[in-house]
Amino acid sequence: MSQAVHHDPTVPRGALKAAAALLLFTMALTGAVRLGLVPPSADPVASREAQNIAPAQSRELRFLDRADGAVVVSDAGTGEIVKIVEFGQGGFLRATMRRMAKARIAAGIGAEPPFTLTLWENGALSLSDPQTGRRSEIHGFGADHSRMFADMLKAPAT
Repeated sequence: MSQAVHHDPTVPRGALKAAAALLLFTMALTGAVRLGLVPPSADPVASREAQNIAPAQSRELRFLDRADGAVVVSDAGTGEIVKIVEFGQGGFLRATMRRMAKARIAAGIGAEPPFTLTLWENGALSLSDPQTGRRSEIHGFGADHSRMFADMLKAPAT
């Protein structure tokens, strides 16, 4: 013989109170940020300006896709090749440039204007697009990804 087991389908009162408290806290914090009572999260650009951190080195680069799937990185001033990222390599570089390219396409800007890769005095590394105003803080994605971009600053044009 089977015996029917009855479960109470209600949610425990403590869980409801905790969910309500979390919701209220989230709404209060959002409101405080919007009203300027709590500063928003750190902005790397504003932080560098506030600390008077200047560029230590920068280079203007163009990123062009080749028919074989490679990405050719060239110095915008000389036109000489700085790096070739073969098909299947450099996933982070490709994703970063894809995001930047989408912003250019949306703004009706082509691939000709260069991007600016900057090493800051504090060791931070950023890639910016002067055409769209977009910026990617490369150093925030780890040492391996930073190294790939940093090598493009150091690499002599070939």
